[in-house]
Amino acid sequence: MRIFDLLRPLALLSLRVALGVIFFYSGYRKLFGAPASALAEFRHLGFPSYFVYIAGTLELFGAILLVLGLLTRWTAFLLAIEMVIVLAKVSIPQGGIYAVPNYQLPLALCAAAFTLVGTGAGLLSVDAATFERSSGKPRKPAKS
Repeated sequence: MRIFDLLRPLALLSLRVALGVIFFYSGYRKLFGAPASALAEFRHLGFPSYFVYIAGTLELFGAILLVLGLLTRWTAFLLAIEMVIVLAKVSIPQGGIYAVPNYQLPLALCAAAFTLVGTGAGLLSVDAATFERSSGKPRKPAKS
């Protein structure tokens, strides 16, 4: 239906903002909120301590880039990879594949980030104003 195609820019903006809020909070907490507890948690999970800083930086600055819609596909790709690692190394091993409540948030974040990898930031973004329109050819909307 054509009416829903008109909502695509707003839907992608809301997805980017929602992911941005979640990842910003998570990254901020790792880097500034309670870094000592994050370091201990990462060590307990078997990761090197410096992974806290890598994950926190990726989440904090990735969230800002997502909200702006700048380098969205690459940022979302890195965040999706991070969530795959969280799923494979932390969430699913703790309770198994059938313990969905243990991994429902990382799974949803991974799927949402991967959706942005495939679709891009949308019309209401810095990417649309710069990178995605720089080819000179007008983009055709995808048929549903």
